[in-house]
Amino acid sequence: METATPVQRRVVRPRADALRNRERIVAAAREMFVEFGPEVPFDEIARRAGVGNATVYRNFPDRDALAREVVCSVMDRTSEWAEEAIAGGGDAFEALGGFVHFSADERIGALCPMLSEAFDQNHPDLVAARDRITDLVEQLMARAREAGQLRPDVEFGDLIVAVSQLTRPLPGTACQGFDRFVHRHLQLFLDGLRAPARSELPGVAATVEEMRRA
Repeated sequence: METATPVQRRVVRPRADALRNRERIVAAAREMFVEFGPEVPFDEIARRAGVGNATVYRNFPDRDALAREVVCSVMDRTSEWAEEAIAGGGDAFEALGGFVHFSADERIGALCPMLSEAFDQNHPDLVAARDRITDLVEQLMARAREAGQLRPDVEFGDLIVAVSQLTRPLPGTACQGFDRFVHRHLQLFLDGLRAPARSELPGVAATVEEMRRA
């Protein structure tokens, strides 16, 4: 004889206003982490987001959780851009360059270093976002290399280190207007990636595994 199945619990979905509040908090935190660094007070983030302190803590119980969400959301948006570029075909080097400039607009160079040292590098959300974007960068580079547009001695580590260094402003409001220099210097860097190479690169590029250990 079959037993009666228990009544399924109704799934309670977040309200639309709660989702909007969470998005506002993440957006405000992203801006303020770039401007002032990861130690910016939660009450300042709440003020910029237009919510109360309790709403921030209800969504993010500690600074690690908020910083991780900010970085993962940035990596996810950048990954989505790369997926669309790959799916759309077109000029391979143009797609790689577009990815680099989009990454700069998303402030990857300023935000990702926050997850070093004290943060849990093996958190499932962070690992998934990092693995996704790593795979997509390698695909973008492989397409440009196969098209004969990317110099053959350039690897993943070269791209990531350069983008991180060229897009990382010093904290503080004095860095407003920094974007016009970032995109200018990134374009100079991209021109140096083009094949044929005009010089021999010294040293050896870092592999994906080495970059993850760094």
